[in-house]
Amino acid sequence: MKKLTLLFVSLAVLFTGCNDTKKQETKQEPKAKARTYTLTMATTWGPTLSPLIDSAQNMARYAETMSNGRLKIRVDASNKHKSPLGILDMVKGGQYDMGHSASYYWKGKDIAALPFTSMPFGMTAPEQYAWFYEGGGLELMQKVYSKHGLLSFPGGSTGVQMGGWFKEEIKSLEDLQGLKMRIPGFAGEIMAKLGVQVTNIAPGELYTALDRNTIDALEWVGPSMDIGMGFHRIASYYYTGWHEPASEMQFLINKKTFDKLPKDLQEILVLTIRTAAYDMYIQNYDMNAKAWKKMKAEHPNIQVKTFPKEIMDEMKKANAELRAELGAKSPELKEILDHQDAYMKDVREWTEMSDYLYIKNNL
Repeated sequence: MKKLTLLFVSLAVLFTGCNDTKKQETKQEPKAKARTYTLTMATTWGPTLSPLIDSAQNMARYAETMSNGRLKIRVDASNKHKSPLGILDMVKGGQYDMGHSASYYWKGKDIAALPFTSMPFGMTAPEQYAWFYEGGGLELMQKVYSKHGLLSFPGGSTGVQMGGWFKEEIKSLEDLQGLKMRIPGFAGEIMAKLGVQVTNIAPGELYTALDRNTIDALEWVGPSMDIGMGFHRIASYYYTGWHEPASEMQFLINKKTFDKLPKDLQEILVLTIRTAAYDMYIQNYDMNAKAWKKMKAEHPNIQVKTFPKEIMDEMKKANAELRAELGAKSPELKEILDHQDAYMKDVREWTEMSDYLYIKNNL
């Protein structure tokens, strides 16, 4: 009996020891807290300028969610940093890690940056997205921006921008002579060749300038953003687009900042940029349709017009001349423009067969 009792005691001790060992084996050491990376982004846009500011804010939100909080991005609107057209320099110099703007703003610093936003009589938004991501456009853009120590990615498209608001109908080339119009950039240079007195006025002053006849016409964006500016209350003629058929915004990233991120966060950053950019295109398309419906209902006097053929022909001629002049000065710009033209030639036949003929035959 004594031997049996000792046996039970020994087994009990052994069993308890085994349980303690199992508990020790299953007890996990606390994991080290994952490092958090916080980046800063400056935008050209004010805090309420939808959908442009939305693209930057959505991208930051997507990145934080997908990284489980490891990648945070603080977005500063232009009212915060006070330099809406200084984005490239601030990201290049390291004051900000990222930027959201438009590539054609930098044509004075690097003319080769011009085509990555949109070119007159160029590609539509779907065609241009295909060029960027399947046709070699993104590689050309990285080549241009690598000289500045930057990465650049498509940042959201407004699609076709309207040709502008005019107080008087434009029936001939003579009607453009001496016309005072706000239309910046490359399109402004084309209009100047046709006799227009081109001016550039700050956005906050445009309504007053049009209302007080300081200018006779202006180009802004499209219904989605024009409606808030109120131009339709002053000018009755709304002309269809030609100069910015696929205006693409831009995300800029400081290359040194990007290289310091872990590979998975680099991938998340690029993926969320692509998602936010296309989301903006979808958002703006919807906003355009709703805004135009509202404009038309409240101001039935608005007349949608297309410039006469003689004007369009002269615009195309001036466009070709200016492109040739710029291309002669910059072989890099010529390479990009030729690349876009070749891709558009290939893809346009499908655009005509699909979207154009579908709409034409079902009106």
